[in-house]
Amino acid sequence: MRILLIKTSSLGDVVHNLPVVTDLRRNYPEARIDWIVEEAFVDIPRLHPGLGRVIPVALRRWRQSPFSSVTWHEIRAFRAALRAEIYDLVIDTQGLLKSALIARMARGKRCGYAAGSAREPLAAHFYDATFSVPKNLHAVLRNRQLAALAAGYTLDGAPDYGIAASSAPTFNKPNAILLTATSRDDKLWPEERWIALGRALHEQGIACLLPAGSASERKRAEQLALAIPDAIAVAPLGLKDLAEMIAAARIVVGVDTGLVHLAAALGRPTLALFCASDPALTGVLASTPTVNLGARGQPPSVDAVLAAAIPLLRWHA
Repeated sequence: MRILLIKTSSLGDVVHNLPVVTDLRRNYPEARIDWIVEEAFVDIPRLHPGLGRVIPVALRRWRQSPFSSVTWHEIRAFRAALRAEIYDLVIDTQGLLKSALIARMARGKRCGYAAGSAREPLAAHFYDATFSVPKNLHAVLRNRQLAALAAGYTLDGAPDYGIAASSAPTFNKPNAILLTATSRDDKLWPEERWIALGRALHEQGIACLLPAGSASERKRAEQLALAIPDAIAVAPLGLKDLAEMIAAARIVVGVDTGLVHLAAALGRPTLALFCASDPALTGVLASTPTVNLGARGQPPSVDAVLAAAIPLLRWHA
């Protein structure tokens, strides 16, 4: 059997789709499984040993110059490479019009969410087979259920992300990774609370690392690091290097962002802080210790975060 998965973005959504690969591999051990993903996130599916090809797509970059000859050349090349393979199943777990159009380019039975289950109902018109999956389920379970219905097996067991990364210790003492940046300002946890948390972790003998990407994120991380003893604002890293740094952490604490989901998928004790989204639908979910705190409009207090962090610090893989 040849199976193509389509989950292009964003980082957290890509991480949430990893258990689908494990499920498919468990039920069809001889299957060839490929995955189409945005070029910026190719390193995440590549962590899963059960995949064949990881096929990059550049929708985000193509949208910036839609009439460029270079863009159209790349689109034609992508389509040709995609259609060179014939799949038994093409499973779009994204449920968006953009992902459905990619599915339509592929050769094989195209499967996706029914209109009532898809994030963009119009996407359902581009599939050969559609399946109803409740919208009120966690994103990981929605992905897994859709794949199980499309591929004809019964879903069983807790999600297994199936990935690992070589750990790259940054300090010669235990460290915590504080993921302070996210895509929306309303998801940010107040800076004074990060400082209080960092100082409390320092008192526990834990050094704090603050990764950052954009210029504004780096400025924020640097300001926080200056207020936390022994803390370091980490220079921008690629996803592979970030995964290795996360894999070496004693604990990861972060706001609602893709990297916090990656930490949980890598088996690290993970504490996710929610200020403007619903953890019931997109909270961290893994078999290793994870905690979701807060809710839409209810950012967690420092005391609540510390109370949850201390038991996680005592956990060892």
